[in-house]
Amino acid sequence: MQIASSVLDLIGNTPIVKAQHLDTGVCELYFKLESQNPGGSIKDRIGLKMIEAAETRGDIAPGDTLVEGTAGNTGIGLALVAQQKGYKLVLVVPDKMSREKIFNLKAMGAQVVLTRSDVAKGHPDYYQDLAARIASETPGAFFINQFGNPDNPAAHEQVTGPEILAQMAEVGGLDAIVFGCGSSGTMTGLSRCFAEKSPHTELILADPVGSILTEYINEGTLSDKSASWMVEGIGEDFLPSISDFSRVKQAYAISDKESFLTARMLLEKEGILGGSSTGTLLAAALKYCAAQTVPKRVLVFVCDTGNKYLSKMYNDYWMLDNGFLEAERHGDLRDLILRPFSRRDTVVIGPDDLLVTAYQRMKLYDVSQLPVMDGDQLVGIIDESDLLLHVYGDEAGFRDPVSTAMVGKVEKIDKGAAVEALLPVFERGHVAVIVDGDSFLGLITRIDLLNHLRRRVE
Repeated sequence: MQIASSVLDLIGNTPIVKAQHLDTGVCELYFKLESQNPGGSIKDRIGLKMIEAAETRGDIAPGDTLVEGTAGNTGIGLALVAQQKGYKLVLVVPDKMSREKIFNLKAMGAQVVLTRSDVAKGHPDYYQDLAARIASETPGAFFINQFGNPDNPAAHEQVTGPEILAQMAEVGGLDAIVFGCGSSGTMTGLSRCFAEKSPHTELILADPVGSILTEYINEGTLSDKSASWMVEGIGEDFLPSISDFSRVKQAYAISDKESFLTARMLLEKEGILGGSSTGTLLAAALKYCAAQTVPKRVLVFVCDTGNKYLSKMYNDYWMLDNGFLEAERHGDLRDLILRPFSRRDTVVIGPDDLLVTAYQRMKLYDVSQLPVMDGDQLVGIIDESDLLLHVYGDEAGFRDPVSTAMVGKVEKIDKGAAVEALLPVFERGHVAVIVDGDSFLGLITRIDLLNHLRRRVE
């Protein structure tokens, strides 16, 4: 293996692996691991292409400021290239982006501007419109504009497409490819490449429920009404100017729930850690495979790495909070307990543990209070205010045992009480302690109740 002179030399030439444990019917299913790019996604390819093409034209020079609106991965690809080539980078991102992506971008030196994800194109806070405005108001800034930049699809027409065809030639060729569409660069570039080099290859779109693209492909109508979705990086509420859907044969609309569960299944069965859009693509690929009556070789992208979604779709609590995983139902207050003590999911502390341990545990698990347990017996509760009052003015108090700061007289609510019994507890600024007789069951917080009410409405 050759030694690369720069991390940018590692972009592309990603491996393909055959599915072994999924039900693909009469088809063979292959994964193109774009997650193996140095920035963790297929967008590294266009990040490199769009910047280098702008350099070749003389549009930018090192030290200039680049601006882009992105759902995350294009931003990381641009940040990777900008970092290596000496550009400043301002990225406008919608607030549904995973925090791992935001941390990644900031750690690479990009300036991140968060904006709303609940508004459509044309609204001043829409991430692409806001990025364009920031670029126009920043002296000397260059707006990358992935949604209207022809260098975006060119990256896939000139590099990704031929790379895929060369790899798949080893197993006899490529009959169908499943992809998602955000900026539409991947789809448009591959469509142009395959039209010339592999015209029999079918192009299949995987689209989030709420996007307008499935209806456009399958029915030929372009709706001006879209809904929101939680999958990141794909789906649209308009047709990007660089898009060419003319060769896309079929589209599948995939719900957020199916996307997330399918991505988790991919990790469980094939050992591949993909992101949220990978789940959408795989779900569509499996539907396509199931509909075939003759064997076909089908390729699907693992668009990015699931490392960027560990706090979301790979987090059971986040999945439960959002109704994507089903918890056991009891018909009482136990249904509102996110982390039952009986499963040892509740984060607890002992009365003899030090307060510094309680502090560290609150920070690690992002909780504001801890039940104090002596074995299986609830002996108190300690929250941030109890801890603060104990150590303020005497930081040595962190070395005191939890028993010195906890509240020992705890108001408890029986599991069979009405939901309304929680409200007075919350009004006093407390957390609800749920019991079954003398047995501690778990805690219910305000956000737990809000999640419960939202699920009930849905």
